[in-house]
Amino acid sequence: MSSETNNDEIPVNIISENKAEDDESTEDSKFSEISVEELIKLLDLEKQKSSQYEEKLKHVLADFQNLSRKTQSDIENGVNTKINEFLLDFLKIYDDFILAKEVFSDTKINSEGLDSILKNMDSLLKKYHVIPIDALGEIFDPNFHEAISIINDQNLDDNTITKEIRKGYISHERVIRPTLVEISKKG
Repeated sequence: MSSETNNDEIPVNIISENKAEDDESTEDSKFSEISVEELIKLLDLEKQKSSQYEEKLKHVLADFQNLSRKTQSDIENGVNTKINEFLLDFLKIYDDFILAKEVFSDTKINSEGLDSILKNMDSLLKKYHVIPIDALGEIFDPNFHEAISIINDQNLDDNTITKEIRKGYISHERVIRPTLVEISKKG
């Protein structure tokens, strides 16, 4: 009998199916069919196969974990992108309400209703961790500000923000809209 096999089964020859025969000669003949060396070789072969399957399983598990993390990240990025798009649209409307309040204040028109709406909008922004970027008097930072005009002022340091043209906002530690600013230059 050959020790090489083409399938995953271990070859065993059954001498007798009669369980009533329990004498030593039957036992000796069973073990004489397969030598100890052949059994050791078969065991080593099965250990190698087991090791290979274990390695494959580890690789498949690592691939699955990587795919799971990437999928989760893609979902979060997609959701964050949509939320940021919505926030940008909301902030345009918010800016319009602030301009309307300024006009009402300048013309001495009662703006209590508008004040109430702006208060609700402020609390909504706060609830979702959208905070304004304070820029006036700060030094220009391209991560938070976008300069759209420059003025000459000998009394201020270079790149000092002299005017906020449009408020910027941060959401969850990411800039969703930079502050549009005017900065100073010396001479």
